[in-house]
Amino acid sequence: MGQSSRTLPKVVVLMGGPSAEREVSLSSGRECAAALRGEGYEVVELDAGPDLCARLQDIGPDVVFNALHGRWGEDGCVQGMLEWMGIPYTHSGVLSSALAMDKQKSKDVFRAAGLPVVESVIVPKAEVMAGHVLAPPYVVKPNNEGSSVGVYLVNEAANAPPVLSDDMPEEVMVEAFAPGREMTTTVMGDRALTVTDILTDGWYDYDAKYKPGGSRHVVPAEVPQEIFGLCLDYALQAHAALGCRGVSRTDFRWDEARGTDGLILLETNTQPGMTPTSLSPEQATHCGLSFGQLCAWMVEDASCGR
Repeated sequence: MGQSSRTLPKVVVLMGGPSAEREVSLSSGRECAAALRGEGYEVVELDAGPDLCARLQDIGPDVVFNALHGRWGEDGCVQGMLEWMGIPYTHSGVLSSALAMDKQKSKDVFRAAGLPVVESVIVPKAEVMAGHVLAPPYVVKPNNEGSSVGVYLVNEAANAPPVLSDDMPEEVMVEAFAPGREMTTTVMGDRALTVTDILTDGWYDYDAKYKPGGSRHVVPAEVPQEIFGLCLDYALQAHAALGCRGVSRTDFRWDEARGTDGLILLETNTQPGMTPTSLSPEQATHCGLSFGQLCAWMVEDASCGR
């Protein structure tokens, strides 16, 4: 692509920001910026701060590559700002970003689309610490963070409810624990790429996701063809139901003992990680797309009105 005679767009790679996932975003952004330079693009790396709008006006990009993660970057906030400024951007638009980031509301959308999800409730943090809201095992997590930030697993044998940290929000999601294998599927445009089986020695937490050696990825997943096909189908349906654009990634749990009934959709990520250990670039590579080609496709796919 970098050898094309046409003038390639000037790209701002938006990264960092104030969310709990700042460090992951900085890593994603640096990798994407380097890959886009390798494809011939003029790239400016921009750490998102309070002066973001003014900085973008000064730079005057043709496209914003959104490498932000977490609140403000993938919940519709920065997407709304970019729509207001008329700057084409990557990934999903305002509504789909906001829906996907709100775990409970996205579950409502998935249920309406006939997709399998587990029981969950939104309750005050104090109520969670006062007694079991659901019968163990269950998971407690913020309703609007990603990357397994602030996730508590309450085991079946737990006598007492969890003690949540002070930085957990005042209201949290309590979700029935879905046992089984952790799997994921990336959607790129209108195509589901493949299925990855994620193997860890323990809980698939923040460290398992982002530290080298924290997890092992089997691509493609060695599962029955019927389960493999359902993951592809469910990921496409989830992407469409939320109105996602560009690249998204949908995560699953599969309880082998229950066959197809044991496949549960956990959530859809509208800003999948783009680090060396990330799942979506790995799936793209398996399908014959280099990391640079994936990033370039995302830039070419960028638009307003998403």
